[in-house]
Amino acid sequence: MNCLIIAAGTGGRLREKGPSKPLIPIRGVPLLERVIARGAAAGVERFFVVSGYRGEQVRAALDELAARDGISITNIVNDEWQRANGVSVLKAKPYLDGPFLLTMCDHLVDLEILRGLARTSPAPQTVTLAVDFNVTGSINDPEDVTRVKCSEGRIERIGKVIRDFNAIDTGVFLCTPIIFDALEASQAAGDDSLSGAMNVLAGWGNARVFDIEGRLWLDVDDPASFSKAEQLLASGRL
Repeated sequence: MNCLIIAAGTGGRLREKGPSKPLIPIRGVPLLERVIARGAAAGVERFFVVSGYRGEQVRAALDELAARDGISITNIVNDEWQRANGVSVLKAKPYLDGPFLLTMCDHLVDLEILRGLARTSPAPQTVTLAVDFNVTGSINDPEDVTRVKCSEGRIERIGKVIRDFNAIDTGVFLCTPIIFDALEASQAAGDDSLSGAMNVLAGWGNARVFDIEGRLWLDVDDPASFSKAEQLLASGRL
């Protein structure tokens, strides 16, 4: 299994913890390294990491990690990192021609979420998003999550401001290459975001959901969530 990790943004809300969000240590281990370690434990054999902001520093750290631990890591450069995250995903199109996991450098998720997705055989021409149906009990900031409206295992729509949602986007996907077609269609319509591509796929009937069944995940993107992550890691809950 291959895994694409997006690590191109500025991480401005965590700037007090360090200048490069993917490399900020959390309990002594850089955030991006933790994400890679979890992917490897879930059976990922090759990683593809898209970097942008302070990219040279990130790529140097990844090269060191690959040499130190014998991990296959391919660096992908996004020189348009100021744009939305869908641009970073599209930069990986030349590198990935089969199913792959997609995740973010700042999302820590229960290992079983990754294992469950990796064991899933995706239907052709689909993208599957791991979703959290525990909307009211999520440990994530309810004002910052991406909302998902699901029905019968399919996504109807996704976005930050939809009202009639019944799930939350965990930021972990099982993709087939159709994701790149959807990204191109979304960007042609003026939306550079990954959510925009998922809405395109929903319109095509090709966006599926994977229920994480209450397992923990955390988007580590501000000091409050960083502290929460430290506590959960210290207690062994995440």
